[in-house]
Amino acid sequence: MKRKLDDRVYATKGRLKNILATVATTRLTEARVKIFGHVLNPTSQKSPNKILWKKLISDKVAGWYPYDIKKDDPLVMARQEQERLSKLEMLKRRGKGPPKKGQGKRAAKRSK
Repeated sequence: MKRKLDDRVYATKGRLKNILATVATTRLTEARVKIFGHVLNPTSQKSPNKILWKKLISDKVAGWYPYDIKKDDPLVMARQEQERLSKLEMLKRRGKGPPKKGQGKRAAKRSK
């Protein structure tokens, strides 16, 4: 009889110990949340907090590429356009320019 009673006492001590341990860990996590500003997630579901706390990388990506002067200076674009037109004119004089619309290879295939 005494042995059964001792077993019950030890069993309840183990349960009580587990209950106290879980209470202590929950209190500890609550304190950690308050002190360090973490997010309490007792259900362990996924949340976007990890992503939202990260720094944005758009400035780094934008700073990777050099500044494009063509956007602000119309003279640069005008000079490039003038060079393109002069090159096209030279090609036309030699007979190497682009064909008129509707007279290319595809139109020649259709007419045959």
